[in-house]
Amino acid sequence: MENQGQRQVVVIGGGPRGTSFVERLIAGSRELGSDAPALAIHVIEPHEPGAGHIWRTDQSRLFLMNTPCLYPTVVPVGAPSAALAAPPLALSFDEWRRRAADGHVLVDDVDRRECAALTSSGFPSRALYGRYLSWMFAEVVRMAPPGLTVVHHRREAIGLRRADGGKAALRWRVTLDDDSRLDADDVVLALGHLPAVLTPEQERLHDAAVHHSLQYRPPAVPGDVCWDDLPEDEPVLFRGLGLNFFDAMIALTQGRGGRFEGVGGSRLEYTPSGREPRLVAASRRGIPYRAKAALETYLPRSVALRFCTIDRVLAFARSGIQAGFDHDIWPLLHRDALWAYYSTLARTAPHLIDGSVDAFLRELDDSLAIEGPAWSAAVRDAVERCVPEEHRISIPSLARPFAGRHFAGGEFTAAVLEHLDADAEGSARGEDDPLKMMIGALNAGRAVIKQAVADGGLSAASWDAELQGWFEPLVEGLASGPPPVRIAQLAALVRAGIVHFVGPDPGFGVDRDEGLFRASSPWVDGESFSARWLVEAMMPANRVASSASPLMLSLLDQGLVRPRVFMADDGVPVASGGLDVTAPPYRARDRSGAVQHSLFVIGLQLASVQWGTAIAAEAGAAPAAGGRTLLDADRIAGAILRRDESADCS
Repeated sequence: MENQGQRQVVVIGGGPRGTSFVERLIAGSRELGSDAPALAIHVIEPHEPGAGHIWRTDQSRLFLMNTPCLYPTVVPVGAPSAALAAPPLALSFDEWRRRAADGHVLVDDVDRRECAALTSSGFPSRALYGRYLSWMFAEVVRMAPPGLTVVHHRREAIGLRRADGGKAALRWRVTLDDDSRLDADDVVLALGHLPAVLTPEQERLHDAAVHHSLQYRPPAVPGDVCWDDLPEDEPVLFRGLGLNFFDAMIALTQGRGGRFEGVGGSRLEYTPSGREPRLVAASRRGIPYRAKAALETYLPRSVALRFCTIDRVLAFARSGIQAGFDHDIWPLLHRDALWAYYSTLARTAPHLIDGSVDAFLRELDDSLAIEGPAWSAAVRDAVERCVPEEHRISIPSLARPFAGRHFAGGEFTAAVLEHLDADAEGSARGEDDPLKMMIGALNAGRAVIKQAVADGGLSAASWDAELQGWFEPLVEGLASGPPPVRIAQLAALVRAGIVHFVGPDPGFGVDRDEGLFRASSPWVDGESFSARWLVEAMMPANRVASSASPLMLSLLDQGLVRPRVFMADDGVPVASGGLDVTAPPYRARDRSGAVQHSLFVIGLQLASVQWGTAIAAEAGAAPAAGGRTLLDADRIAGAILRRDESADCS
């Protein structure tokens, strides 16, 4: 029961980040004991609290996470706790999974069977992770101390305004989609993925579909798509070869009764059901994301960063220098990635090294340790003398493996199949695959970089043109791919004639004579693909300025929030993807730049000050590194419990 003395806290968004905040607020209240203020927490979430939209528990079990069970958590567990204001209340996902498999956590038979079939290094369904999140939300609420209540409103927030017309001392008024209203002392925006307006290119294709009676499917969350609508035995164009494509692929094949069977090694064979569409896939690079390696740990045991360490990367800021990515950070990670590749190659295939393996590794090690730009030439000399050309690595070129190559019709799909088979075999080798270990080093460095560049640790121009301009697409395509089985399945579908690839740099349009969508690549001669259907295999853009959310549109229209804008090198202002906020605990700034002391932001809309906001918190990671979302939640909870409206507002 609420009472008149309770402060009202509204959390808009009850998915993982909203749940993390609620856990930190309850944990902080328990830690304060009788000194804690009386609180009423209102969680506004139109879906099941905890799971939220993306992790809905009613979605297909075919949709898998791309991180293993041992990785994610929604609460701080097994991590150094000195940075947190209160001890955690519950379990990581893998701890929950093991207890559910043993019957110590009450779940239904379907969940229990999946939990029992998984190992810590296995990849769970998104529905099962949603079950964990929902269980965790309920468990956290159950542990709320006296004087603190939690109420879930299964509605969508569509508006927010100052209840008094603008005085900072008074409260907020939140409007829900049933026209009811809530008043709040503090509001936390934990919005997650939001709908977005179409880009001009997408709008053009949408309008063409209307004009020619075609079917265009815009970017969407895969669990929201009715895949049964897509036709059988008919071509369907897919734009995008990231994680959303794999969800579409599996829904339209195994989800329609097709069967995958092992035929030796990592290779699979597909038996069609006859109900599949013919999938025609395209992306700028022309190939899908690479598969995760088969590992027993999240990061390879053999990978240890020696150059891109947190001390070295943070040394720039400690010296009063705002780092540039290309100049200061990438040379460090580049060294670690090269060492991971060549040391693994020397260990697993010493016959490929010309001369003494030990001598090569010593020379490589000495070359990598050279200060200044000369290190790169020294490494190149060592590699060219000792490693055959076909076994050398150029990391930036991995972003575009077919760059500059022309293909005749039909040849490109065959080339991608060869690439897929090699990728599946590399994943199966795990710690013994040089390329996968190089990717493991990049993934390890990503966590360091996330910590180093947050909150102004990287110049704005470097953030836009370098970190997000070329490095993010590279590392996403290499290190953020699907479970290994998905690449093996895709290769089987290619061999079965179910999947074809358009080619790099594809163009999409409408053949007005045929009245069909058409896709082709300038690098594939004499081949194009036509279809009545075009599916954007990607999520809606995570940019507040292009959001179609009624709430975000209302906030922007009133000037209660604003996108963060920075100046590019040419002096042109550029809007970032996220909101303009203060330093932690991330209070929003309004149109004039004034601080909204009781309006906080957590999660994806912090893309203006954090990199990699979509990545889940890592179980056991330090709060400032892999557990950054949990630290953010802890800081916001602490500010609300202290009622501190002056600190950390730079």
